[in-house]
Amino acid sequence: MLGLPGLAAFALVSLGMALTPGPNMMYLISRSICQGRAAGLISLGGVALGFVFYMFSAALGITALLLAVPYGYDALRISGATYMLYLAWQVLKPGGRSPFQVRPMPVDSRGRLFMMGLVTNLLNPKIAVLYLSLLPQFIDPAHGVLGQSLVLGTIQIAISLSVNAVVATTAGSIAAFLANRPIWLVVQRWLMGTVLAGMALRIATDARR
Repeated sequence: MLGLPGLAAFALVSLGMALTPGPNMMYLISRSICQGRAAGLISLGGVALGFVFYMFSAALGITALLLAVPYGYDALRISGATYMLYLAWQVLKPGGRSPFQVRPMPVDSRGRLFMMGLVTNLLNPKIAVLYLSLLPQFIDPAHGVLGQSLVLGTIQIAISLSVNAVVATTAGSIAAFLANRPIWLVVQRWLMGTVLAGMALRIATDARR
């Protein structure tokens, strides 16, 4: 199994991913601002279920792929780096939007909030990239791919839910702060774009362990 340094490195990567804007964060922010913190947290419950689905699917899929396809890891690594660069461009391009610049949303029931959180996460390519491109870099096939995948997935879920819970409960205050300080919106966009580009570079240049 992975040692403490490997687990810590994966935790830092997961934290960086959780802090970068994506469909989950943008949905939770919009929902919390438009319908309140409770609605954001209910939506987060659906997101959590989506993470569990991804974790088990990826654990089984990665096991089969790494054993059956010699260059499967490299294909996942390059595709993941490409998508991360795309996300960075979406944030940094002229006219790009901060996730705290939201549009009004209709009021939904608790059941629909949960389901929308689940669907948003299941259709989120950022999460697919994390599980299929980032996670394999921290797995040593000689020590059991499935078990390591589940451990790493659990760490990722705990970190992501913690970050998104904070975002959902503070979205209104953050949005109000940024609305009155346009320069901070620009700083936030460039910071997130730089982090995404840096992670893409790391994925592209890391050799398999």
